[in-house]
Amino acid sequence: MPSDRTSAGDPARTLALLWRDPSATPRRGPARGLTVDAVVDAAVTLADREGLAAVTMRRVAQALEVVPMTLYTYVPGKAELLDLMLDAVYARMERAASTGRPWRTRLTAIAGENRALFEIHPWSAAVSTLRPSLGPGSIAKYEHELAALDGLGLSDVEMDDCLTHLLSFVQANARAAIEASAARAADGRTDQQWWDQAGPLLARVLDPGAYPLAVRIGSAAGAARGSAHDPEHAFHFGLARVLDGLATLIERGGPAGAGERPPAP
Repeated sequence: MPSDRTSAGDPARTLALLWRDPSATPRRGPARGLTVDAVVDAAVTLADREGLAAVTMRRVAQALEVVPMTLYTYVPGKAELLDLMLDAVYARMERAASTGRPWRTRLTAIAGENRALFEIHPWSAAVSTLRPSLGPGSIAKYEHELAALDGLGLSDVEMDDCLTHLLSFVQANARAAIEASAARAADGRTDQQWWDQAGPLLARVLDPGAYPLAVRIGSAAGAARGSAHDPEHAFHFGLARVLDGLATLIERGGPAGAGERPPAP
């Protein structure tokens, strides 16, 4: 389970910082040239380079060339800093205009935008957002994504459910892709190189007659993808199935959803 989650800090202070309430930041002091934005940018850069575990108040202060106690006058702790970081990368996301386009095209674009976010900032995929950060970047992201579901005959709750289902899939796929990349980096082998070594060893102990489906299907899938798991294939296959599932709601005959058919594969 993710150990890092949004909205884990003091709600009043966090919201004041997210919305840049002037009362939340110091007006004078030894490092008055520093800003909350500068602190957040330094933390995001550090997380992008070394992962979220590297983001400590001490390391961020070092990057800004200030003493840690100075940093605490801008951000009270890592919990609040994480909300600021995530909100900042949300605000910078590319958002494609999709007004008037088919609903599958719109939702595919939303999935792609979130996948790109996780590729640029891998640490963000590991953060639990069950209690979402409530900053301007987060709210703008939510508004943009809901617009892709607007006018399809869904209830307000169904719109939120559909978006949550879609984004949960994208985040899970991103985590798998990050884990696959980490495994390759850890031992310097590609998945194919790993299987070239592990496969013959398995063949010595595995009785194909005892596990006929596992042997046949596993061999076919491995030959097709070159590994036991291909995140790229899993994303495209899974996204199509998610959209097929949402179609049961969107194309159920309501006036807004009627008439749209899935594109040919």
